[in-house]
Amino acid sequence: MLEQDKLKNSTFLYPTDTTFGLGCSANNVETIKRIFEIKNRPDSKSLIILVDSNQRLQQIVDVPELAWDILDFSEKPVTIIYDNPKNLPRELIAEDNTIGIRLTNDLFCKKLISKLNAPLISTSANISGEPTPNSYAEISQKIKNEVDFIFPECETFTPKFAGSSIIKLSSDGKVKVIRE
Repeated sequence: MLEQDKLKNSTFLYPTDTTFGLGCSANNVETIKRIFEIKNRPDSKSLIILVDSNQRLQQIVDVPELAWDILDFSEKPVTIIYDNPKNLPRELIAEDNTIGIRLTNDLFCKKLISKLNAPLISTSANISGEPTPNSYAEISQKIKNEVDFIFPECETFTPKFAGSSIIKLSSDGKVKVIRE
């Protein structure tokens, strides 16, 4: 794995608990902007982040009790959209003051987050509007050429899911399933 300082200032391709991820430290505004450029993604569309622990999650958002139940009982990775995030760059926060966060159980992702000592940007490794790749060979050459680093684990990685479930929990108690 890259040394910590280089990792914090890099964009990278990596395996996640769902599919291939295009990511960087969630604390580095310059690399966050690069992720949007690499994906050709409008900055009006927010990104999600991965965290490695309950503690890190609670540093970013106030976690409603229902979120803990969803996380405990979900059979596949789940991204929860929370209101009023804190301690994150504004470039990550949606116009409605929300952020999508997935508490990962994946060992590789946990090690990467720990090494960064920061949440991890996690967006699928595809150009916006194109299909999510199912194999390393299907990842756009543009993405492979433009990231700073490709973790070797990508070459043998087989995605487990096309994506995570996405559930929005509003502070007023409303629950909305965005993607199952």
